Amino acid sequence: MILEKRDAFSLQTLQNLPVAGEAAPMLREYVALLPVYRGAMKLACTKLEVLDDEFRMNYGRAPVHHIESRIKSPESILRKMRRKDLPLTVEALRAGVRDIAGIRVVCAYINDIYCLAEMLLKQEDVTLLRRRDYIVSPKESGYRGLHLLIAVPVHLAARRETVPVEIQLRTIAMDSWASLEHELQYKNAAELPHQFADQLRMCAETASVLDRNMQSIMQQIDEMEG
Repeated sequence: MILEKRDAFSLQTLQNLPVAGEAAPMLREYVALLPVYRGAMKLACTKLEVLDDEFRMNYGRAPVHHIESRIKSPESILRKMRRKDLPLTVEALRAGVRDIAGIRVVCAYINDIYCLAEMLLKQEDVTLLRRRDYIVSPKESGYRGLHLLIAVPVHLAARRETVPVEIQLRTIAMDSWASLEHELQYKNAAELPHQFADQLRMCAETASVLDRNMQSIMQQIDEMEG
């Protein structure tokens, strides 16, 4: 199941953005590029859905629980470019912001994450640009997940473009922890106090233990069924 967070913005919405004056030329070009990034996102989602269907046919179960996709809003683009101290040009945007198109894939088990990633990266028209394994090496916060930055070809009316798409793969437990951690950070509007950060890391470890135990049970059941 794919849940797309539709980008309900257009050129008209730029007038309502803070300091739209200085950023307006770049944002107008960005909005004009949205069909390219949306096309790349949809192509990558379709690839993942096809792999999920094939896995279900071959093994009797689906590795994907659900898929979410989104395109960064102009507000988010501006925040990220300022945080990275990038010039407000579309060239700097395309070179420095690689997660304009983003997909989150929530899987049942840890092994499913690696299996799905391997199948995706074997496809001839998928190019791996970056891989960050936060399952093997969790972030300081405790966050776990496998992040892939891939490039896929998008065919337009008069040209073809190779477009980056960021894919985050998590288990159900990892995704639940990350969603709640994000809500707490947003609620606090700043870095969480030290004692809460420690508790969140402990919760992340608990979720990781749950993942490993559930995967072990699943593997034992598979072995019993032959």
